[in-house]
Amino acid sequence: MCELLGMSANVPTDICFSFAGLMQRGGKTGPHQDGWGVAFYEGKGCRIFQDHLPSFNSEIAKLVRKYPIKSRNVICHIRKANRGKICLENTHPFVRHLWGRNWCFAHNGQLKGIKKLALKRFDPVGSTDSEYAFCWLLDQITARYTEPPNARQQPKFWAYIESLCLELSQLGIFNILFSDSKYLYAFCSTKLVWITRRAPFGKAKLVDDDVEIDFHMETTPHDVVTVIATAPLTDNEAWFKAEKKEFLVFHQGELLNKFQ
Repeated sequence: MCELLGMSANVPTDICFSFAGLMQRGGKTGPHQDGWGVAFYEGKGCRIFQDHLPSFNSEIAKLVRKYPIKSRNVICHIRKANRGKICLENTHPFVRHLWGRNWCFAHNGQLKGIKKLALKRFDPVGSTDSEYAFCWLLDQITARYTEPPNARQQPKFWAYIESLCLELSQLGIFNILFSDSKYLYAFCSTKLVWITRRAPFGKAKLVDDDVEIDFHMETTPHDVVTVIATAPLTDNEAWFKAEKKEFLVFHQGELLNKFQ
């Protein structure tokens, strides 16, 4: 299956180190060689890089690894195709516009019978069950909320998204990362881990590449950065393991809420 990588931070931060590890799993240290993609939120904009080629030797992936794009929210995906052919339109993350925002979505898993669910406003471009599920999620959100929820409504809004994720998880494996540019949402169907780095920062070493970094030299004492992944990317840090059917909400690097 596919692998996910996400980041939530309280200051614009690059994801070069984590991406360097993940891209090796896209055909070199792992079998996820059927395309990859990454979305960086920058203000109201969303910068997206995608390729249908394996990430470990993709020239575009090499550019992303070396180019320190600063973002507070990032979603990345490497694909092991099971539904839909290997092509650019089937690479994650998928993006749609709602309420004047860019919404990004990436999925790990398979959903049997997802296309029996009716779509209304949003339509898929590609042929994956993942993009179809994303369109269905947004359809349900817009049916319940005609405008963006305000701060007071946010907890109920998050609980509603969690209920939709639980419904889709009945169709199969549904590990996702999902963002509206402000919050980063994660749902664990089978496997998802995360780590929050804050002062005092230490060193970290990648599992899939011979790369080590001293975060103390790259950060300030006020930085808070959370990285979410399918499997730990470093072998000298303690990663939290999400529980099955757990829905997590991150904002500016902090875990705001946890539903199960």
